[in-house]
Amino acid sequence: MTAIFENESLTEVNDGIKLIQNKKGLTYGTDAYLLSAFIKGKKTGTAAEIGSGSGIISLLLAQRGKFKKIFALEVQEYYASLTERNAVLNSLDGVVEAVCTDARDFKTECDAVFMNPPYMKVGDGKRNEDDGKYAARHELNGDIGDLCNAASCMLKSGGDAYVVYRPDRLTDLICALRESKLEPKSICFVFQSASHAPCLVLVSAKKGGKRGVNVMKPLILTDGNGNESDDCKYIYDNGNWMKG
Repeated sequence: MTAIFENESLTEVNDGIKLIQNKKGLTYGTDAYLLSAFIKGKKTGTAAEIGSGSGIISLLLAQRGKFKKIFALEVQEYYASLTERNAVLNSLDGVVEAVCTDARDFKTECDAVFMNPPYMKVGDGKRNEDDGKYAARHELNGDIGDLCNAASCMLKSGGDAYVVYRPDRLTDLICALRESKLEPKSICFVFQSASHAPCLVLVSAKKGGKRGVNVMKPLILTDGNGNESDDCKYIYDNGNWMKG
């Protein structure tokens, strides 16, 4: 039986996954779930996640059979262990392998790499008391350029990279991808409602791909009454991206 320690909680989330989370750290949110749905997958392929945290994105992909093998890379020892424990708890340890390492040092060739990277530069925003939470939000272990380059080094030619990021840093992301020979191919902006500015952006890129990007239909999470939109419901019900 998987142990649950002090300052941890156990929650059942989407796809029947039971997730141990650190109460003081970053918890499972919309950005992680949307990224898991945005990733197309390759059933016989190998993927790597940069910065696994609790492991939820890798677990969702494994549960849906999107990849045969997923390396969940995490530089913080506690969170690498947490990913491993969550994989065992959900009987997905045969697919998800937690690896405690800096992604820049991981050299296994993959068909896809995905990440929900820190959005803030070091020094931006309020300092979190929890070191793990601070590292998850700030570029302590490499900036977006470092992480995109690490992804490129892992990917096979023609392999795919997937990122969920903050819209105000989209320029940094696009530049970092192209400098790492990852050509942006699809961009989707996410809005809380039609009256809000975008809150997230999802980007896919192909290693060695030709220039040319598809700006996708935006995802609006709620309608004018605050109810879940049809597109959002489709994503949560199917675990795949909306059509159109």
